[in-house]
Amino acid sequence: MRRKIVMKIRMVGFVKKALRFAKRNMVLTIAVLAAIITSFIVPPDKEYLGYFDCKTLACLFCVLAVVCAFKNINFFYILAKNIVKYFKNTRMSILALVYITFIGSMLIANDMALLTFLPLGYYVLSTTKKQKYMAFTFIMQNIAANLGGMLTPFGNPQNLYLYTKFNIPNEEFVKIMSVPFIIAVVLITVCCLFVKKEELVIEDDGTKLDPKRAVLYSVLFALAIIIVFRWIPYYIGLIVIPAVLLFVDRRALRMVDYPLLMTFVSFFVFAGNMARIGIVREIFSLLLDKSTLLFSVISCQLISNVPSAILLSQFTTDYRQLLIGVNIGGVGTLIASLASLITFREYTKYNPKMTWSYIREFSAFNFGMLFIMTAAMYVYI
Repeated sequence: MRRKIVMKIRMVGFVKKALRFAKRNMVLTIAVLAAIITSFIVPPDKEYLGYFDCKTLACLFCVLAVVCAFKNINFFYILAKNIVKYFKNTRMSILALVYITFIGSMLIANDMALLTFLPLGYYVLSTTKKQKYMAFTFIMQNIAANLGGMLTPFGNPQNLYLYTKFNIPNEEFVKIMSVPFIIAVVLITVCCLFVKKEELVIEDDGTKLDPKRAVLYSVLFALAIIIVFRWIPYYIGLIVIPAVLLFVDRRALRMVDYPLLMTFVSFFVFAGNMARIGIVREIFSLLLDKSTLLFSVISCQLISNVPSAILLSQFTTDYRQLLIGVNIGGVGTLIASLASLITFREYTKYNPKMTWSYIREFSAFNFGMLFIMTAAMYVYI
């Protein structure tokens, strides 16, 4: 009897943990459900093995692991704080925070840039009693992360996938994304210039950098980037980077966003199955023939940019419009990008009573940005 009670308590505890995990990782939950549902339509077989892009998964893991190691030595935090210290008013400090997030997303991916720099935005505004700018700052950082990462193959997860799938040359990739990137920089800067100039003082909290580890992690990061650019086989980094971190910083390996990796795996299954359903293939091919750019932007608003990139890539070879569409489509609804959900989660953690006002302000800026960029790129293309 006692054993049954213990088992029941453990089962209840397990269910509660599973529900908390599912709630924290809603995109992963949806991806797994989508993969399972489509698996009933297309039963598992040998073709499933061809769904998975191992290089994309390996590159993403390597970049995330090194970024986590950098984060553990406060590398990005110290870099950002020192830059912000040079600016003495709210307008310039918010611009600095947004630009740091913008640049960070190009180097360490949009999700990790937000997880790294959103707390800094909170720290700067809360310690200087300027919380009234927090929603605006978080929203601009979110837009900067989504649009800043578009310029590099590793800036956004969907970029890495499309870059690998279509084997896009480095020069062509940058050329494709340079115009929307420049438009994004101008729009974000204009929005931030409307912030009033108010005196801002940031105190030094004494956080120091470990120079030896900073150098070591820089070498590992360079290795990860070399792998992304296909200069050496990806399995070398998949061996070297975890092996080094296993001895130097095991916590970094535990901190890797494994739910993001599993989200990719699940969407690979979902997209692969959808591509094998005749009627779906015909409908998607027809819509993409009309306008790959517009359909990919709309798709992002409904199922997010990463799954849109994976799914739509099965039905079109126009990677130029698809690449632009799933990048600018990252702004808009809260679910258009995983990065937006991360920002929403972080903001409501600090301001739980301001949820609806945040959503209203978020929607105004995001849909405004989405409309302008989509219209501009539709005319340009």
